[in-house]
Amino acid sequence: MSTSELAIKPRLALFDLDHTLLPLDSDHGWGEFSIAIGWCNREEFGRQNDAFFDDYLAGRLNIPDYVRFATAAVVQRGEAAATAAHQRFMDEVIRPAMKPAALALVQQHLDAGDTVVITSATNEFVTRPIAQAFGVQHLLATELVRDGSGWFTGEIAGTPNMREGKVVRMTEWLTQRGLRWEDVEATFYSDSMNDVPLLEKVDHPVATNPDARLRALAEERGWRIVDLFSEAP
Repeated sequence: MSTSELAIKPRLALFDLDHTLLPLDSDHGWGEFSIAIGWCNREEFGRQNDAFFDDYLAGRLNIPDYVRFATAAVVQRGEAAATAAHQRFMDEVIRPAMKPAALALVQQHLDAGDTVVITSATNEFVTRPIAQAFGVQHLLATELVRDGSGWFTGEIAGTPNMREGKVVRMTEWLTQRGLRWEDVEATFYSDSMNDVPLLEKVDHPVATNPDARLRALAEERGWRIVDLFSEAP
């Protein structure tokens, strides 16, 4: 393919969210916030959350069970109360964690005319307002089934947006727009080994605030490494 043909490809900038654009885990942060406002019992919620995390580390996490657990309070409280609580969560937890370096990186791609997509394993209830706060229109998150009233049921809709699922969901997103992977020039920023399938799929993988394993892999493969939060707690 000629240089001129490459130049006309649409450019995509894909971003993981937790520990990539944010120096925290938004799913865990929402759980802690739910405890703080009295929606969840700290001892019981913490015990179950720790058990799910152990399963995750061991590679045996039951994703549907975890999502039901993580969204139970949201489902029970209903749309009005959950939306109001999430606004507080944004003000008290998320916006203070949105660092200038991350905001600037997203804006750099937007200013360049790139299509920016946040792709996160965390569910859509938690992540959609965060994507909007970053000025990002396109979000791929773990989607949730809605009931007849339009509110969440706690069940997963479609493919969970994690590990190989991120490649599946991104491929679907491209197909909906009449595009294939070879039609675009894609960059993906991520901190985690969980995202290696998508890092391997794109043209420009960027290990961003990488954990030790991903940093070693990036160095081995010659992938670009970016540390946005060197001064972050």
